[in-house]
Amino acid sequence: MSSKANAMRTVSSPTDLRNVVLVGSAGSGKTTLFENLLRARIPGYRGERDDAERASALTLATIGNHNDTAGSDVVINLLDAPGHPDFYGDLRAGLRAADGAVFVVSAADGVDPITAALWAECAEVNKPRAIVVTKLDTDKADFFATTELIHEAFGAGTHPAYLPLLREEGGEVIGNISLLTGHVHDYSSGQRVTRDTTPLERAEMDAFRADYVESIITESEDEDLLERYFNGDDLETGKVVEALFRALYHGTFFPVIPVLMDGIGVEELLGMIHRGFPMPNRRVLPAIATAGNDLVEPELGDPAGPLVAQVIRTVADPYAGRLSMVRIYSGTLRTDATVHVAGHREAMTGRALDHHEERVGQITVPVGTDTAVQDAAIAGQIVYVARMAHAQTSDTLSDTDAPMVVEPWPLPRPLLPLALHATSRNDDDKLSNALQRLLVEDPTVSVERDPATDQLVLWTMGQAHLDLLLARLTGRYGVNVEREEIKIPLRETFIAETVGHGRHVKQSGGHGQYALANVRIEPGERGSGFVFAEEVVGGSVPRQFIPSVEKGVRTQLDRGVLSGYPVVDVKVTLTDGKAHSVDSSDMAFQAAGAAALRDAASAETVALLEPFDEVTVVCGNEYVGAVMTDLGSRRGRVTGQHGGDDGRTTVTALVPASELTRYAIDLRGLSHGTGRFEREPAGYELMPPELAQQVLDERG
Repeated sequence: MSSKANAMRTVSSPTDLRNVVLVGSAGSGKTTLFENLLRARIPGYRGERDDAERASALTLATIGNHNDTAGSDVVINLLDAPGHPDFYGDLRAGLRAADGAVFVVSAADGVDPITAALWAECAEVNKPRAIVVTKLDTDKADFFATTELIHEAFGAGTHPAYLPLLREEGGEVIGNISLLTGHVHDYSSGQRVTRDTTPLERAEMDAFRADYVESIITESEDEDLLERYFNGDDLETGKVVEALFRALYHGTFFPVIPVLMDGIGVEELLGMIHRGFPMPNRRVLPAIATAGNDLVEPELGDPAGPLVAQVIRTVADPYAGRLSMVRIYSGTLRTDATVHVAGHREAMTGRALDHHEERVGQITVPVGTDTAVQDAAIAGQIVYVARMAHAQTSDTLSDTDAPMVVEPWPLPRPLLPLALHATSRNDDDKLSNALQRLLVEDPTVSVERDPATDQLVLWTMGQAHLDLLLARLTGRYGVNVEREEIKIPLRETFIAETVGHGRHVKQSGGHGQYALANVRIEPGERGSGFVFAEEVVGGSVPRQFIPSVEKGVRTQLDRGVLSGYPVVDVKVTLTDGKAHSVDSSDMAFQAAGAAALRDAASAETVALLEPFDEVTVVCGNEYVGAVMTDLGSRRGRVTGQHGGDDGRTTVTALVPASELTRYAIDLRGLSHGTGRFEREPAGYELMPPELAQQVLDERG
C-alpha cells in the first residue's frame, strides 16, 4: 500500500494523529532531520527544494508510523519551522499548530540564545518537548558536553534517553543505547539491528540510568510507582516506559536523543513522538471566547463537537489564489460549508473584531509531501482550505450558529523600514495589489504611506525578511521597485523672540493689492503647536482681515521658512499693520502674513527639530553594557534601567528616529540575537547645529 493511501486510511480519529513542530536555529540540522524523517517513511523520497522561500516558510508534511508495542498506526503531522529569527511569524504559527515540539541542538554549536528563549515560551504553556542533538559526526562534537549545555540552558528535566554507540576503532557514532530497555540499536550494517548490551555497554548505561529513572518517576506524578521505587522494588521496564510518556506529556520531562545526519536515531525519535507526544484531544488550548467575549471550553478533539479551527498560515498565490493552512481543534470542517470567521489579529485585545461568513473551499490533507482531496476533516487535523477570500492568518473558523474566537499568538512588531517606489507606471499600477498579497501572507509585514514625507514604507523583521519580500515582489508578482533613503520628517521652530514685517503692495491698473502686517514671534513650549494672537489698536488692520493674516501665517508655517520643513511650536502675534480702503483684500493680507513670517526667519532665530522615539530594549544582562554604549553613540539618552529575575534587563532611552533605521539589525548583532526592542514616538527635540547645517546645505 502506498504511503498516501496508508495516511488517508489511518486518520479516522484524533487518537490517530500526532502534531509535532521541529524548532531550531538556522544551521542546527533541523531541516535535515525533517528530511530524514520523511525519507524513513516515504519510499523513494528525494528531498524538498532548498531555497530562500523554503527556509522562510512553515513547511508541513505527514508520515505514517507503526509501533509494535503501542499496537497502533498513527499519522504524524511534521511542521518544519523556520530557523532564522526574521521569520518569527511562521515559527510562532508552527508552535500554535503543533501539540508537541522537538528542539534541535547542534553538538557543534550548542544552544543559541534564540532557541533558549523559544524553550522558555513553550515552558510557559507546558508544551511537551523532546530534544535532538545533531552533528555528532563533526570535529570535537561531544554528546555529553552538549547535554550539559542543554541542561544549563533549558533547566531541570532534560535527560539523555539514549547514549551514542561508538565504533571501537575511530570512535564514530554507529547507533545508540536505550537507558530504559538496555537495548542497543546498531546502524553500522546499514540497517537498524537491535541487540542486548554487552557488559561494558551496560556499565556505561548504568552510570546514567539511576538519575534518569528517578526523574521519570518523579515527573510522571505516579505516587504508587514512586513509593515502589524508593522502597527498592524492582520496577518492570514497561511500567517505567509508561511513566516516561506521562512525564513527557506533563511538559516537565524532556528526553534527549542523539540523531545523526545519516538517519541514526530517527526510529528512536519516531517512537518517542508516537507514544510520548500528546494526541490532539489532550493538548492545552489557548483562550477561546464567544462572539460576546465570554470564555468557553469546548470539548477538545471531539469531531462531533462545535467547530473551532484557526488559520495557521496563508499563501496568496497570484495564479492559484488564496490557500489557508488550518488547524482544527474541535468539530468537523466540511467542504462547501458556511463558517463564521472572526479575528484579523484583533482578537482578545478589547477592540471590535471583524466578523463575517465564508464558504469553505476544497479541503486537501497533507499526505507525505503531496496532498489529497477530502470532503471533510476532523478535530486534530491540519489541512489546506482553498478559496477563502477574506480569512487571514490567526483568524478563527467556527459554526455560524455558535461563533467563537481563539486568542491569536503573539507577534513582534516589524521594526526595519524600507522606503521604496515603483520603477515605472506599469509597476506602480501593480504595486498596491502585490503589497496587499504580501500582507495577507505574512502578518509580520506592515506597509504605510508616511503622511509627513509621502514615502511608501515597508516595515520588516530584518535584512533576510526584507530581501525575501523584495524577491517576491519581483519574482512572484512581476513588480519592479527601487529603494529610497528613508526621509526623516524634520520640523523648524523659532528659538528666539523676533519680529517680522510683511508688505504686499502691487499696482497693475484697476484695483491693486495692498496689505502691511507686522508680527511678533515667540518660541513655544515643545509640543505646544501654533498659537495666534492679535494686539492691533486703532483699527490699523480692519477686523475682517485679521483672520486673513492668520491664514497666511498658517500657510507659511506648513511650507517652512528656511529649509522647507513645517514650522511648529510657535506663537505669532499680529501687532500692527496698514490697509487701503480700496486695494486691501483677503488675499493681500494672507500674502502679507506669510511675508512677515519669512522676514522674521534667519539662522539666528530658526532651528531644526528632529523626531525622537522612546526606545525600550530588553536584552540579556551580559549585553547591557554594549547596548547602552551603542545607544550613546546614536545620540540617545538612557532614561531607565531595570533588571528582571530572568537574567534579562530592560533599558529605556530617548533616541533620534534617524538613528534607528537599522537598529533592528544592529541590536541583533550586539545581543547575539537575543535582544528585542520597541519604539514609540516621543516628540521633537532640537537638532545639533552641525547636523542642522548639513541638512540646510543639502537642501540648498
